[in-house]
Amino acid sequence: MPIQVEHYKSLFEYAPISLWEEDYSGIKLFFDQLRERGVIDLNEHLTRHPEDVEACMTRIKVTRVNLKTLEMFGASSVEELTENLGKIFRDEMRHHFHTELLALWNGDTSWSGEGINYTLQNEPLNIRLRWQILPECCEMWECVMVAIEDITLLKKAEKRFQNLFTYAPISLWEEDYRGIREMFDTLRAQGITDLKTHLLRNPELVNQFMSKIAVTDVNLKTLELYGAESKDALLSNLDRVFRDEMGKHFIGELLDMWSGKTIYDHEGINYSLSGEPFNIHLDWRLMPGHEEDFSWVLVAIQDITARKKAEDYMRYLGTHDVMTGLYNRAFFEDEILQLAAHGSEVSFVMIDLDGLKQINDTLGHQAGDNLIRRAAEVLKTAFTDKATVARIGGDEFVAILKNQESPQEFIDRMPALIALNNRYYQGPELRFSMGSATRKTNEALEKTLIRADEAMYRNKESRYRNNPAHERRREE
Repeated sequence: MPIQVEHYKSLFEYAPISLWEEDYSGIKLFFDQLRERGVIDLNEHLTRHPEDVEACMTRIKVTRVNLKTLEMFGASSVEELTENLGKIFRDEMRHHFHTELLALWNGDTSWSGEGINYTLQNEPLNIRLRWQILPECCEMWECVMVAIEDITLLKKAEKRFQNLFTYAPISLWEEDYRGIREMFDTLRAQGITDLKTHLLRNPELVNQFMSKIAVTDVNLKTLELYGAESKDALLSNLDRVFRDEMGKHFIGELLDMWSGKTIYDHEGINYSLSGEPFNIHLDWRLMPGHEEDFSWVLVAIQDITARKKAEDYMRYLGTHDVMTGLYNRAFFEDEILQLAAHGSEVSFVMIDLDGLKQINDTLGHQAGDNLIRRAAEVLKTAFTDKATVARIGGDEFVAILKNQESPQEFIDRMPALIALNNRYYQGPELRFSMGSATRKTNEALEKTLIRADEAMYRNKESRYRNNPAHERRREE
């Protein structure tokens, strides 16, 4: 028997975790006194008398600690430790000790929680504390086993990763999709196998799915991006953030989840709380280990408005003439290929800006450039949005008319617009030569263009004959 006793003493003494044997009988007697005084709600009493929390802490008697405890709290002996308990149990400990007292008051014989203690060198320790009233001591609480685990490194790691989330330079959202998973399970139980068709027949389900998303956390970049003062301000106005175009993308997200995909990304448009739209790239991913219940989803949103503007500008430069804002020759040639591939009915109006070379030679290229811009103004007004107008050379323009639009109708508008432009602007007179052709059945578009070009030159020759003072040049 003595050998067995020594064995259990060694188990306590050399345990790899801080162990304390404590006497809570002083707290038990204090509780009995409170009940005799008619106290029923201990929480209310301690709120009104916080000094009693401190008093209960002083009623705890430490009867024994192990070697790990001395090491953890930087004490050279049990005596040094017990004489300085006020340095160890202070400040933040009062918060969780309040909770411990409520557990004891309610008859609990065990408790666990986290808090902060201090070493004798005044270093804070994050701890996980567990206590258990031993079975033979449940009447007076004179023997309570306490285990304290140092979780400082764990808390630092948690804080580090929390800071990585909070201060990440990209908008991050933690979301809970369990409600969506439950709706999926319900639909499958009803025999639904084709979600896309089902949503087309029941479009109201999309909003129901969207309402099942629970946003659990967002970071600071998210508040900045959406112009929100706080998380509450953002989360209570999500309908102002995710709207319009986002519904289409959300359907794609649902279909991917339905088919088992755990990663999804797309580009779209969100709105700030002030109503300003911005382009986003959204990366959605179901976190590993949560594939069954969809309880943890991480969403990263990046503002790509500047990039999209740059892309749009580059696309504009690739398809437009910078001087006039009209389409350029590259766009025109691509459009011809598209029209030829589909055998579309189409008409062309070829337009030549008369006298440009003479103006460049006599008045300079700035005067010539101004005349080109004036020509573009007239053509934009004459052809409106029913035609595609391109500048295909220095003084050459072409209008493409589809959908059986009559080219003559547009040509007839030109004289009045040209006259108005010439009255409005000082400088060289704006003059055009024009000709049109409509594609015949099975005719190659190149042939139609040639016929329009020939009609334009006939117009130029006719105008020259009627007014010899005008320059008779085929300008490139």
